[in-house]
Amino acid sequence: QVQLVESGGGSVQSGGSLRLSCAASGFTYSRYCMRWFRQAPGKEREGVAAINSYGSTTYTDSVKGRFTISRDNAVNTLFLQMNSLKPEDTAMYYCASRANTGCPTETGWYTTWGQGTQVTVSS
Repeated sequence: QVQLVESGGGSVQSGGSLRLSCAASGFTYSRYCMRWFRQAPGKEREGVAAINSYGSTTYTDSVKGRFTISRDNAVNTLFLQMNSLKPEDTAMYYCASRANTGCPTETGWYTTWGQGTQVTVSS
């Protein structure tokens, strides 16, 4: 059964760090594009970072230089290292997968989603 499970969220102060994990199972993880999305109350879900099956990464402008996406294919796990966190990073973070090498930002392209993990950054 295809499944993604996020973990690692929590509450931190501005400038702090968190590392999110997304454990994947039930599919050939190494062949998939993996992307982190986030959604804050009252806002649309936005793409945060993605890594394709070749290891190439992309980031939304607001997190460039602060967040790093990576994947460990040996353990079928996606990571998002978040440094220098800001209050505007507060959101529910979701990982999602797509069975192609391309990593578009639109949510509709992703077929499998995790349940989300909450990140809260205080001033």
